[in-house]
Amino acid sequence: MADRPRRPLSRRRLLQASALAVPGAWALSACAREQPLGGASSAATSAGASSGAAPAPSPTALQIASPQNPVKWPINPGNEPIASGLEPEAGATLRIYNYPDYLDKAVVKDFQKEYAEYDVKVEYSTFNDYPEALTKIRTGGVPYDVTFMGYNFIARLVYGDLIRPLNHDYIPNIQDVWQEFQNPWYDLEWQYTVPYVIFTTGIGWRSDLIPEDIGARPNPYDVFWDSKYAGEIAVLDDDREVIGMTILRDGGTDVNTADPAVLGAARDAMLEMLSLSQPRVTITGYTDIPEGVLSLSQCWSGDMITGQYYMPEGVDPSVLRYWSPPDGRGMIGNDYMTVLKGGENPVLAHHFLNFMLGNDVSLKNFSWVGYQPPLRSLTPETMVADGYVPENLASAVVKPEWFQVGYPLLELPPEVEGEYQAIWQQFKAGA
Repeated sequence: MADRPRRPLSRRRLLQASALAVPGAWALSACAREQPLGGASSAATSAGASSGAAPAPSPTALQIASPQNPVKWPINPGNEPIASGLEPEAGATLRIYNYPDYLDKAVVKDFQKEYAEYDVKVEYSTFNDYPEALTKIRTGGVPYDVTFMGYNFIARLVYGDLIRPLNHDYIPNIQDVWQEFQNPWYDLEWQYTVPYVIFTTGIGWRSDLIPEDIGARPNPYDVFWDSKYAGEIAVLDDDREVIGMTILRDGGTDVNTADPAVLGAARDAMLEMLSLSQPRVTITGYTDIPEGVLSLSQCWSGDMITGQYYMPEGVDPSVLRYWSPPDGRGMIGNDYMTVLKGGENPVLAHHFLNFMLGNDVSLKNFSWVGYQPPLRSLTPETMVADGYVPENLASAVVKPEWFQVGYPLLELPPEVEGEYQAIWQQFKAGA
């Protein structure tokens, strides 16, 4: 693979504002006091808990999908799939809503060329995070056609009547992805979504700055409580990721727990972390680790693969390291693409999803964003051999079987989500 240029932003990087692009072009936008945990005890057991049960749907509660409780979402009256055999909308401007730099602009240009006979343009708008995106989509102020989202928001999208059910006739390239994503637990029969990329959450570091093999520790997560690395490390600016990691570090496996005792213990451990190692809270580890601003950080696998392109001149990317549980029993996730009900070009939007799922297009996008697509043609060996992933970061490759044993961060009942937010505010107030 040829060297690619450095990029200033990542999938998760928070920016000051989102901005609309000019049609056919790209515009990238640029403390709580300690309190008892009470509400979680009355909440329904979270999906993914040891019982495997999800709260029953009600007017005030979301139905929650989990691997133990897969969900086939309803199709609301008046929101049926579009008819088969329709031509893409001519002269259309396809409006895409996504994170900054979470899609290769060259791939979007390729899509415009592919549909040049229809005089297609693409308008790309960005959001800072998924809650912001959901709020903007709900307002309906801009008729976005396609968005990229995490599965822990799908119930709100369906119940809010915000996304269109898919007509599979337009998306034959679904056959290029892993079987797991042709009938995912969060959207049985892929009625509303198609997969985009997959990732694990682990630890990244530079071996020349931290010569210790972190992955060889009996409990690698303990590094965040190691005072000898004080001031050199960071955790993700994401409440679910940090609380989940703390639960795993302390021997738990339910990273979606509603148990007040478990959440209280996680809070206490996180406050202890602050006192011992003073970690930064950031999502820029993909640049900070390569550039030596940080020695080590909690991070996503895709960000470490991207990190090879941010090494200072004269520093070999082979010093980069990544660890997540090698048996796959760590936090794991994926994002998906979906067609928004408020969009003006539903046929073209279906064609765009199919375009992105194609093997060659998906590989080209992978080579730029650094996040692995669940392609059947990819194996851990070929990803390294073909240069998508350097050998020293082979541990960042996500394997299909890990989705059977890993721990996804699920949608939470609102009252439980409030408990997580309270813990997070207290942690960040001391960071």
